[in-house]
Formats: sequence, structure tokens, C-alpha cells
Amino acid sequence: MDETCVNVKRLEENEEQCTDEDKTDQDKTEEKLISSNEHSWKPWQQSRSRIRECVLYVKKVLVSFASMVWYCYALLGIITALMSFFMDMTVAKLLNAHQWLYGCLSGHHLLQFLCWTLYPACLCALSTSFAHSICPFSAGQLHIHLRAVWLWMDMPDYLSLSNLFAKLFGLICTLASGSTVFLGKVGPFVHLSIMVGAFMSRLHVSCRGGKQRAAKGEMLVVASAVGVASCFGAPVSGVLFSIEVMGTHYSVRDYCPCFFAAACGAITFRLLSVCSRDQETTQALFKTSFSSDLPYQPFEIFIFALLGLFCSILSCIYLFCHRWALRFVKTNKPISRLLATEKSLYSAIVAFLLACFTFYHSAGHFIAAELTMKQLLTSLLDGTSWYSVSQNASALPEPQKTFWQAWNPPGKSYFQTLGFFITAKVGLLVVACTLPLPAGYFMPVFVYGAAVGRLAGEGSAYLLSDGISSAKSLINPGSYALAGAAAFSGAVTHTLSPALLALEMSGQCSHAVPALVATLVSNAVARAKHRPSFYDGISLIKQLPHLPSLIRACPKLWFCHVFYVFSCLPDSPILLGTINKSQLREHLHQHRNEGLCKQLEEVCCIQPVRLHLTPESTVKQAHCIMSATGEQRLFITESGRLCGIITWKEMKKIIKEMATEV
Repeated sequence: MDETCVNVKRLEENEEQCTDEDKTDQDKTEEKLISSNEHSWKPWQQSRSRIRECVLYVKKVLVSFASMVWYCYALLGIITALMSFFMDMTVAKLLNAHQWLYGCLSGHHLLQFLCWTLYPACLCALSTSFAHSICPFSAGQLHIHLRAVWLWMDMPDYLSLSNLFAKLFGLICTLASGSTVFLGKVGPFVHLSIMVGAFMSRLHVSCRGGKQRAAKGEMLVVASAVGVASCFGAPVSGVLFSIEVMGTHYSVRDYCPCFFAAACGAITFRLLSVCSRDQETTQALFKTSFSSDLPYQPFEIFIFALLGLFCSILSCIYLFCHRWALRFVKTNKPISRLLATEKSLYSAIVAFLLACFTFYHSAGHFIAAELTMKQLLTSLLDGTSWYSVSQNASALPEPQKTFWQAWNPPGKSYFQTLGFFITAKVGLLVVACTLPLPAGYFMPVFVYGAAVGRLAGEGSAYLLSDGISSAKSLINPGSYALAGAAAFSGAVTHTLSPALLALEMSGQCSHAVPALVATLVSNAVARAKHRPSFYDGISLIKQLPHLPSLIRACPKLWFCHVFYVFSCLPDSPILLGTINKSQLREHLHQHRNEGLCKQLEEVCCIQPVRLHLTPESTVKQAHCIMSATGEQRLFITESGRLCGIITWKEMKKIIKEMATEV
């Protein structure tokens, strides 16, 4: 019996060994199959290796001249300029198609009315539906949101590629609506540039390595300057715009990269215009021909200052109406319900109503509604006085003759047309700002200011038709339009960059002093009594956590002590420094079975506290320190004793509570 049992056991062991050997053989064959399949789907291995070697060699050569980040800056400017140029070309073709169709229906007023109204209504509805269906974050002027949440949270939806394509398509549809809707592209295009900058930042980090957050922040600041430079071919004003809009988030180390990337974008944009035969050479976007021998008399400086004062008053009226309209749309139940459920229908209805008002056989006959936004600005910046043109209008060349007929319709003078344009466009622009689609609001404000300046210039030219003083120098109304555009847009946005932008767009450096004087006067009056700017108003209405906007609206927040907001500690130990949590945990893990008789400084490195505040410090001071240094927490001490800690999370909560209370 024992022998049979032993034999049976041996047989079982042999069977197990055989099965184990079979399994190992199967595993080996599977490994061979897997290893062979890994390389079966990669054809042309030699070609791939040669291409890889060439790419590495090119990268080595490029890095020998400059760092890779500078090539990313240049590529950012070139890509943004290409995007701006092809967007303008597409919009121009769509506008020409609309004008051609409208002209073919001449003599049929009903068909012309349907063409004039349904075309922009359908485009606005398409822009809204496409933007909100693809990415709900693509509507509006998102660089305001980016400024508010720059340091608070990650923004994958704001900077995603799906958002980029949705915003690009929606912005093209919005701009193709023409002067009926009267919206621009600067704000959304800056957001598009920032999204391209975020992609370039990820590309740079993946190629070179480094800190994602630091590289991302620098690239986004540079992208904001590139956006403006690629819109108008104005690099200097683009950098100044990025400094003014970003505020505390702007660092001095970003100054040179901003200029480099903005110059690359501006040069590419102007060269593309030459290659497409839109321009003969690389010149300003709105080229003017002002006289440089005696551009203005000293007496006119006083008139330019009065123009700035008048623009500031109009800007206060416009900003008040704009904030009222946003609150009304937000609080009115039928409209808010329509915006929440049927955004496309709301956009179509508003665009249809705006088109009905601007129809040529309606009120559009008196506001030059048949001109596009570019044609409006070109006609307003014309250096020829319309009073002298009225004496001999038949001698004008064809483009100027078309502009003159638009501003001087039969039975009306150009003074009445300009006055009605200024009065009506305020309400039309306020209503258009409520549309939930990708749109910019800077260029309409710029054109509106040019109309205000043109009215002042034409009035001065009419009153002083014989010239000023003994020199008999005639007044140039185009220079007043230039100063008015800079003053009004600067007063609305509380910035000075529009003055420089106006000079770069027109190529008129001789009128730098009048434009700057008008802009400074308008800014001084507009900022009085802590009035919020256009961007601040949107931040307040949408309750965005942006502390500078809250302080402008409620100055008492400036004196809010940090003592009331930080998390208090039960005891009050002396603050010596901080230690690394991982080092302390590692030491405790290694000596968990031993007595902890050593001093703390013997096992861990105590880091001294670089920054700390007192309980009397204000929330504004804490916010500025954390924004400038990038610190994630601040210690509150009193006479060396630790009172509490304030973190970014708590700061975000504080500012959100302030936004709901203001």
C-alpha cells in the first residue's frame, strides 16, 4: 500500500511538472509574439531613426543660438498673426457677399429688408449656438475672467483646444454680422492668443521640462500682448495693454519676451497684408495723411483737453447704461429665463431688432449704417475737412466720395448725421453688449470716440474756416477724431494704451501730445470717485473674485484688516521657521522603534520664514504680496508669536464673499 501511494504521488508530481513546463512554454511563446507584435506596426524604422536624428540635430543647433522658450515666443507671434489675418480675410469675404446680395436686390425694399435683417440674425444665432454647444466658456470677453481667476484655480476649460475652435468660429460669425451688431474682435482675440500661448507653454514644458505653472504664467502674459499686436500690427501698444490689463500679475522679467513676441506677430501680420496685395508696403493699418509741417497750433491743445473732458462725461454715461443693462438682463425673469434656456433665440431676436433699426430705409440712413467698421474709422480719420468737401464734392475720388455720401445723405448735413450717430450708437452698443456670443467691445468704443472727435473737429473747422492766427493754418478734423478715439476708449477702460494704439494704427506720431493730453484728461475725470471701468463693471456684475475691481467699487475694503479673516490658532508659540513635512515623516518612520531624544534641528532643516504679516495688515497688502511673490501661505505674527495662517484658499473665499456683498 505504501509503495502504491508513493507511486501515485510521483505520478501527480510529474503531471504537475509537465503542466508547469507547458505553462512556461506558453508564456515564452506569448512573450515572443508580444515582442514581435510590438515592432510589427512600426514600418520604416530606419527612416524614423534618421528623422529623429535630424530633429535632434536641428534642436541642438537652435539651442546653441538661443533658448527654446524664445523660439516658442516667436512661434506664438507668428501663429497668432496668421490666425488674425485669415480671420480678417474670411470676415471681409462674408461682408462683401452680404453687400453684393443687398445690392442685387435694389428696388425691392421688402427683399432688401429681409436680407439686411435675417443675415446678421442667423449669423448671431449660429455664433451663439456653436459657441455654447461646443464649449460654454467661449462666449463673452474671457480675458476678463482670466484676469480674475489667474491665480485662483486651474483653467482647463478656458484654455482648451475645443474652446479655441469654438471661439474662433463664433467670432468670425459675429464679425461677419457687420456694423448692424457693431461688435469687435480685440477682447476675444486676446483670449484666442492666450489659448495658443497655453498650448505653446505645454509644448515647451514637454520638450524642455520645468515648472508647468511658472512657464504657463509667463507665456500667458506674453500672449496677451501678442493678441493686440496681431490685431492691429501695433507691438508697443500691445505690450502696454498687457501691463495695464494684467496689473499685479505682470512681472518685469516678462517685459523683453512681450516685446519680442509682439514684434514677431506685428511683422507677420503686416507682411501678410503685403503678400495678399491689400497694401503696397508694410504701413499702418489705417494710414492717414496729416500735414507734418504745422500739425496743430498751441491754442488747439486747449480744445483737445476740452475734447477729453467731453469724452469722459460720455464714457460715464455709457458705463452707467452698460452696467444697468447687464443688471436688467440678469434680474428680469423673462429675459434671464430666455438666456438660460434659449441663448440662440435671444441672440437672433436682439440682432434682428438692431438690424431693423439700422436698416438703410429706416434710421440707418442717418448713421452711415452701410459702412463697415473699418470704413467708418477710415472715413472719420480722413484729414480733409468735410466743410471744404461740401463745396466741391464731385471732385472726390471714388472711395472718399462713397464715404462722403454715407455721412452726408440727401436732406441732412454731416453735423446732423454725426450727432444722430453719437446719440443712437450708445443705446445700440449697450443692447449689443448683452448678446451671449464671442465679441469684443474695444473697437466699437474706439470708433464711437472717433465720431465724437470728428464732430468736435468739424465744428472747430466750421467756426474757424479761415484758419488760426496769422499763420492761416487750417484745422484738421481727422486729428480730433484720432484724439477722441483715444480719449473715449481710454476713459471707458481706464487705460492709457489706447493713445499709443491710435498713433500706431494711424502712423501719426506728430499728434502724440494732443492724443495723450485728451486721454489723460478723460482718464482723470473717469477715475474720479472710484468709478469702475468697463472691465471692473463686468467683474462686479458677474461677481468675479478680482480684488482691485472690488476696491474701486468699495474703497472701504482697502482698510479691511487681515486680523478679521485669518484662521486663528489656539495657542501662541514663537515662530522659529518651517520644516519639510516629508523630511519629518521620513525621520519618524526610520526611528519609530527608538526614542526621540534628538533635537529637531539635528534631523530636519529648519527654513526661516521669509514673509510674515501683522494682524493690522490689510487684505489688500496680503493679496499684493501673495500675487507678486507667488507664496501659497502667509504667517500672521505679533511680537514673534504666531497668531494665524492665511492661505490662497482662504484668500479666494474672502474675495468671493466681498464680491457677493458689493
